[in-house]
Amino acid sequence: MTSLRTSFVLGFHGCDHNTAAELLQGKPFRQSTEDFDWLGSGAYFWESDPGRAMEWAESKVKRGSYRKAAVVGAIIDLGNCLDLTVRENLELLSDAYRSFETARAKAGLDLPVNKDVRGVKDGDKLLRFLDCAVIKHLHQNIEDEAQQARQRGSEPLFPPFDTVRGLFVEGEQVYPGGGFYQKTHTQIAVRTEACIIGVFHPRNR
Repeated sequence: MTSLRTSFVLGFHGCDHNTAAELLQGKPFRQSTEDFDWLGSGAYFWESDPGRAMEWAESKVKRGSYRKAAVVGAIIDLGNCLDLTVRENLELLSDAYRSFETARAKAGLDLPVNKDVRGVKDGDKLLRFLDCAVIKHLHQNIEDEAQQARQRGSEPLFPPFDTVRGLFVEGEQVYPGGGFYQKTHTQIAVRTEACIIGVFHPRNR
């Protein structure tokens, strides 16, 4: 899915100071499994943006979730990446949405809905319940097909994804009338721990 993209990227993980120390000593990154995760389940990183990772960690301190903000850098091999900045992968996601919509309808269930967080800019939809569910559905379909292919002794059409990458437009306009926004960023969700091939402490973080 990412045959035209350079495989290695730098990612930055915002976390608590104690967690950072453990990660730098070799502890695995925690896989987030929240129903509102933007890219489905995985260990989350801000691509090439340690400052944004620190801002996020500091916001967790303000909410009382962390005692002291920290950032850990990682060298990530994207591997087989569901890169949602690439047309073919967006088409794959669109197909997954239609499959998910059909499955929910057959079960008599409504679709999940992306929602705003109270007190945050309307429209950013920081709680991505629908997006998370569709991406998880896509992963499940691919993993089911891969398992069936292995049972047949053949190669799967799509091998399971190691990582997911997405570009997100968020925040206020950088200047009036412009098309750039203050919190626009690229996130990576790492599903396969082996894709994190190195961990480091960023300078001045």
